[in-house]
Amino acid sequence: MSVFRGSSDSSGSGGSRGSGGSAHSGEPGDPEGSGSSGGSAGLVRRLVRLYAGLVLYGASLALMVRADLGLGPWDVFHQGVSGHSGLTIGTVVIITGAAVLLLWIPLRERPGLGTVSNVIVVGLAMDGTLAALPEPDALAVRAPLLLAAVVLNGVATGLYITARFGPGPRDGLMTGLHRVTRRSVRLVRTGIELVALATGFLLGGTVGVGTVLYALAIGPLSQFFLRVFGAPAPARTDDGRDDGHGSGRDGGHGGGHHGGGGAESGTEGGTEDSAESSAADSAADRPGGRGRLRAILRP
Repeated sequence: MSVFRGSSDSSGSGGSRGSGGSAHSGEPGDPEGSGSSGGSAGLVRRLVRLYAGLVLYGASLALMVRADLGLGPWDVFHQGVSGHSGLTIGTVVIITGAAVLLLWIPLRERPGLGTVSNVIVVGLAMDGTLAALPEPDALAVRAPLLLAAVVLNGVATGLYITARFGPGPRDGLMTGLHRVTRRSVRLVRTGIELVALATGFLLGGTVGVGTVLYALAIGPLSQFFLRVFGAPAPARTDDGRDDGHGSGRDGGHGGGHHGGGGAESGTEGGTEDSAESSAADSAADRPGGRGRLRAILRP
């Protein structure tokens, strides 16, 4: 099974991450509770989903690294930087996430709890999993490990996005550039992923069959698990508008990032079919339509 590496040798690991929304209790349209006690229980469930999803996301990226059959675009970049800097892959993920988050300032994007948690938790979970997991040599072990990693990544995506605590750093960058440049979400996302992939490959990151598999599979898997975990509808404000922290993103933007293809999650009332992304783009450009903007998933 062919695996391509960049021009310089490197060893390391890769990965990335977000989710969307905020807690509301006792409001119309709130799926988590109709009073203070119900709202508190709903908030706890959402927090569990958020952090379970982020930990599993980091673990899934570590499994892909151990499979050594190719990583997603951002993880190729993380691995390349890790090999040249001597930092662990998880540390590179955290630093990269923080750097991308700084780019939100001129784009006027607003982070949430899930955004900040994404930056920290995914990298820590990845390093912890890599430390506990030995490197397999046999292809008969590495191939199933890759498949398990991609499926687990889909599960993790479904968990943290349905928690609705804010988009991941890279997804906020994508939606911000989409709004500023007026280019389509697909075009902006593809451009970002290709830059990350090319830079990571030149730095020595691993590109292979896993890169292609992730790009093709993460979208359908994420859509499936978003439905399994039941993406909740956003709460409504008193004037009937979606409450999305002022930015219109109450459904979450997630990461399938890191694969390049990525699923898309509806930010108004659950998931929608990825074939409708063009409609989401035009809705985002209309006044009051930013709540319909959907991110192509990738942490």
